[in-house]
Amino acid sequence: MQPLKTLVASLACIAALAAPVAHAADLKLGALYPFSGGLALLGDESFRGVQLAVDERNAAGGVNGNKIVLVKADAVDANQAVGEARRLTSVENVTAVFGSYASGVSAAATQVTELAGVPYFELGAVADTITGRGMKYVFRSNSTAKNFAERSIEAVVKVIAPQLKVDPKSLKIAIIFEDGSYGTLVSSFQKDEAKRLGLNVVESQSYSAKSVDLSSLVLRLKGAGADVVLQTSYQNDTTLFFKQAANAGFKPKALIGAGGGYSLTDTAKQLGAAMDGAYDVDFPQDTMAENGAPGLRAFSAAYLKQYGTAPRSGHSLVNYVGAKAFLDVLANAKSTDKDKIREAVLAYKKAPGTSASGWGFDFAENGQNKLATTNLMQWQKGKLETVYPEGVATAKPIAGAN
Repeated sequence: MQPLKTLVASLACIAALAAPVAHAADLKLGALYPFSGGLALLGDESFRGVQLAVDERNAAGGVNGNKIVLVKADAVDANQAVGEARRLTSVENVTAVFGSYASGVSAAATQVTELAGVPYFELGAVADTITGRGMKYVFRSNSTAKNFAERSIEAVVKVIAPQLKVDPKSLKIAIIFEDGSYGTLVSSFQKDEAKRLGLNVVESQSYSAKSVDLSSLVLRLKGAGADVVLQTSYQNDTTLFFKQAANAGFKPKALIGAGGGYSLTDTAKQLGAAMDGAYDVDFPQDTMAENGAPGLRAFSAAYLKQYGTAPRSGHSLVNYVGAKAFLDVLANAKSTDKDKIREAVLAYKKAPGTSASGWGFDFAENGQNKLATTNLMQWQKGKLETVYPEGVATAKPIAGAN
């Protein structure tokens, strides 16, 4: 019997040695953004923030010992978003999806992921409807179109009017916007807020972001004697408006953009000195004061090291901050089960002033982070300076629009 026992023990040892060593499984997460087409610049800028957050987390051991693997999906429009969301959920079998900067892309993709029971972590699309459709597994870390609109009207009342030493109600305000969901939503909230405060809106006009001629719009604003122009736009229509306004000799007392093209350094490079003085309401930028935004300088340094340049807009910063929060959520959930992840999202709390964007985190039942905010910036000598609120400001606002 002893030889037999010895043989069995030996075979067991051999089998154990021959068996593959167990490794922690990869955690596959989708990254659905417009990487090509007209929205590619900010789509890629947004993804860079996610990549930095994932690299940072993997260097620290991943999520509960699992290495995070990003599966990229290019979605230039709603139709492509549907197809790519299906691929991520049914072929790639991702645990969750990060996205997606563009509201139209996010609205379409989230319908697919919701039906598949895959959590969708929105980090940059601003349409309020994203978290307003009763979906259970759609969560958003960033501020919304309503936040953008309210801050832009607040800028007229608390920054522009005092600077001009006039009653805000005496200013003639024009609201112009690209006619997609982004521009339509922001402008609608702007009109509502202006009406609530009794401000004088003399023009409200939409246009296609693909327009090649905005001269008639410019002449209409000039004829109305608009003092302040609020524009919700992308890059090409922003530059076109500035150039045609200059050609027509139209120079309002203040121009306030709602993110998009107004945030991009590429826009400022194209327009040069013409951009100086223009205001921009947007996500927090990496140029704001670090007081109340711990980790901001470390993010900027990591971005520069990885991509060889400073961030092109605040989209990378807020995607980085949002991705870090949701990676914490996945770690806290200790499960890939969608309901466990939802519980972890709703339980996740961070006070304002504790992230690199200055945001806190407190998710409502509809999945919206209630502590995400916007800032008012101004282009000054080719640099986008934060001018309001004062707690994160890097400069004082200066008079003049363009």
